[in-house]
Amino acid sequence: MTVPQPQGLSQSIAVATSEGGHQRQKIAELEEKLQVLESGQAAKRRETNYYVSKGRAIRHIITLYDAMEDLIAKNDRRCDDHKSDENVTVNQEHLQYAYIALNNTLPWFHQRTSELQYNEYMQMLKKLRQGANSAQGDDTLKLKSLIADWVNHELKPNPPYYFAQLNWSNPIIRAGIRDRADSYVVMEMSWPAFLYEKYTADPDNLEEGLFKSSLLVQAFKAIFTSPSSAKEVANEGDGANIITNNRCAKKDLYSGKKVKTHVAQIIKMHKVTPRSIAYVSCQLQFTLSSVTSWRSIDNDFDYTLFWQSIIDFFEWPPGHTAQRKVEQLLAWWTRKVFGISHRAELSVGVKAQMSVNALARQRVQLDDATFNSD
Repeated sequence: MTVPQPQGLSQSIAVATSEGGHQRQKIAELEEKLQVLESGQAAKRRETNYYVSKGRAIRHIITLYDAMEDLIAKNDRRCDDHKSDENVTVNQEHLQYAYIALNNTLPWFHQRTSELQYNEYMQMLKKLRQGANSAQGDDTLKLKSLIADWVNHELKPNPPYYFAQLNWSNPIIRAGIRDRADSYVVMEMSWPAFLYEKYTADPDNLEEGLFKSSLLVQAFKAIFTSPSSAKEVANEGDGANIITNNRCAKKDLYSGKKVKTHVAQIIKMHKVTPRSIAYVSCQLQFTLSSVTSWRSIDNDFDYTLFWQSIIDFFEWPPGHTAQRKVEQLLAWWTRKVFGISHRAELSVGVKAQMSVNALARQRVQLDDATFNSD
């Protein structure tokens, strides 16, 4: 028996079903839009983190005080003007070297700038600056606590350091420094003793031992490879613990464990560069001073000129002999910081005499001799 349905009931059910389907469709569309939005935000966060991370290299191994905009603008201007090298000023040459360091450190930067809109370009520079400045601040805080312990344990100084030409133990020099007399002005034109091996300079050979102090190497390792790695310097090691730590890090990486990377790994730094030494030297000078915030000039001491003097020492040697000494010094630094590997220093001639290459030549010679005899 068919039960009669009230007129209009089937129509109302159909309408309700239709409205429910429409609501589900709208919810699905909103969820899709939300997913796209979240995906875009996640991509934006990844991009921001990438720029901030890469920006940490700017102060470390590119330039301590020059703005990236200045490097780019003056490089472009120099290219547009087609100036000959004879008309280029020393300052322009310095900026050109810094721009080359920028391209070597951030090889993607030039291409990225040509692809971005102006607002995107400015945002990228902002994030890079953020990474650079935060890294510099982090390094300063790190060294302020570490250096005090190292200096007090190793040197027990009063005050903590002096300059190569100014011996604090001499009461006349002490009084002159305190009075800021003309002959005893503490400024960037004197190499600080903390840069020298055993903190002592030879007035007749001021290059001997320069940039070889254990305190400088400790500060470098604390910044670039971790404070724990800096402890090895006191035992005059050659970075063996860095090699061990890297091996452990690789094992942890393959096992799926989270690995804490150090600055050198983040910026893909495998050897010590002149600009990284200059950066650490400025950080060390600031740490040992009485000032509490970064500034380019501290009384008579100009940090910008101090940084540039160190860069000039390494990048502008006056001849072949000085160039060879610089290369040897940088090789020494790389061994100290990253390990005892010498392979990068070996010449083609030395490699050619090694047994693998020697055997290859012998086999060819033997084959040629057999062919000729036939």
